[in-house]
Amino acid sequence: MTSDTTAMEKRGDTSFSRKRSSTFGAYGSVDRSCEDTSRPESMGATLMNILDSPTIEPTPVLSSSSNQKESELFEIIVKLQGSRIDEQRCHFPLPLKSQLLTLGGELPLILPSKAGGFWIDPPSERQSDLSPTSSSIHGADQESYDLLERDADAKVYHHVFRARYHHSFTAVDPCLGSLVMSVCLEEDENRIRVILRMKECSLHGVFSLSLFPNIPSTVELAKMLCDKVTVPKFDAVCYLKAPDLIQTFDEHRVSPNFKFGVLYQRDKQLTEEEILSNNEESDEFKDFLSILGDTIQLQGFTGFRGGLDVCHGQTGSEAVYTSFHGREIMFHVTTKLPFTDCDPQQLQRKRHIGNDIVALVYQEGRTPFLPDVIKSHFLHCFVVVRSVAGGDGGSGRGYQVSVTARDDVPNFCPVLPDPPVFRDRSLLREFLLTKLINAEILCYKAEQFSRLELRTRSSLLETLRTELFTRSQCMMGDPSLSAQLPQTEGSRTGSEGTGGFIENFKRAIRVRSHSFETLGVPRKTGTSSQKHKTEKDSESDRSSASLSTNSDGLGPETKDHPSP
Repeated sequence: MTSDTTAMEKRGDTSFSRKRSSTFGAYGSVDRSCEDTSRPESMGATLMNILDSPTIEPTPVLSSSSNQKESELFEIIVKLQGSRIDEQRCHFPLPLKSQLLTLGGELPLILPSKAGGFWIDPPSERQSDLSPTSSSIHGADQESYDLLERDADAKVYHHVFRARYHHSFTAVDPCLGSLVMSVCLEEDENRIRVILRMKECSLHGVFSLSLFPNIPSTVELAKMLCDKVTVPKFDAVCYLKAPDLIQTFDEHRVSPNFKFGVLYQRDKQLTEEEILSNNEESDEFKDFLSILGDTIQLQGFTGFRGGLDVCHGQTGSEAVYTSFHGREIMFHVTTKLPFTDCDPQQLQRKRHIGNDIVALVYQEGRTPFLPDVIKSHFLHCFVVVRSVAGGDGGSGRGYQVSVTARDDVPNFCPVLPDPPVFRDRSLLREFLLTKLINAEILCYKAEQFSRLELRTRSSLLETLRTELFTRSQCMMGDPSLSAQLPQTEGSRTGSEGTGGFIENFKRAIRVRSHSFETLGVPRKTGTSSQKHKTEKDSESDRSSASLSTNSDGLGPETKDHPSP
């Protein structure tokens, strides 16, 4: 009885491994049936067919309680798998799919989501009135496509304060929390320039000295910028490397690097699996990629890599890269990312596309795009481009453009022309790259990102104030606080502030964890053991930061988020 049961289990395991595949990627372990990948609900039937397969030899019947336990176990597994896949997938409605494939004429580039939550520009009624083959196709006259700045006042301290003699001060307000203020006397202009850093924002003001009979105190200056300040006094900062730390904090949101996803949607492709499974690039698509940038070899690439592997080829061999008005842009093109044969979800591609905030969709055909087809917590905006007849360029085609974003993302420039069709390739490139960069900057104002950004800034500001105060006290002769300081003094540089939004959040979590360790656990003096411990702590901090990001429900269920 026991040997027969064991043999049956071995044969069952062999059959199970033959008919099912398990993929491990950014979303963890997800079992999908290799025979039927079109509907998640077919998994349960496939599983029962495997169990009842006639290829399995008859074996002694187990007890009813054992059969009941096994059936309950498999029912639980099927339910868990089904619910997890449902969270990751957004299937196109089948009735609507059949209607679209039989309709004649031109369909809009983007259809509104059935669940809502997205705005579309131009609206669907304007798109339906557009005839791409008419003689009225034209692009708007080239305007000054202005690029938005993530933080317009971030460079003030670097350009104004560091070139002059100035002072910085710290305080802890019972209502506002940590405060860091910098004051500069501009004698030539007879004025005082002040920056007050709070957890919500930084306030910058310039006051004429004629307003004061004497030089005002730090509390008076702070209250002139924010009347909610209630601290009785500020502590002076006398740390020699304080300007470096303050500049790093001010510019932590400023980054000259951007990364965007590029999805290739062929005719009659409506689902995420179909779009992510494209491998072949048509001449039309290659020509469009040449408008965006240059195709570069990743091996040994020294520019901004956007989270791609430039050493071991684990993220493909090629990518599209460009430099645009002093900004580096890396495109995650789905057809150039690794393709996995037995993975219909293509998680190796999804882990990059799903971690981007803005994606560009190139349509080859007349099949519209639904904004919630690509399931991701990060993706907030899609810029859709479709090739249409009637262009007068070298390729003999024009490009129709439409934009969609989540409802909590504000509208952003440049404005689409009317009709939204471009004939000139250089004008299209200027418009698309400006639109993509401005889209990412405005997406940070969405509710999910703004909440995460407030948490990041608050943590970084608390760390800055603590370090400035502690190091200043140590320089003034208080050795009791030296144990709270990092051993590598002044190791941070200004470049640390250009890591991108998510990287700054991870750094804030790492710094907070490090300060907790320093306060609670004494450090060992051994050289080799200390080095080994530092490497382990670094790996632990990276994993904990990723878990903290996912705990907020902001990111797709990926293990890491590359730097934007």
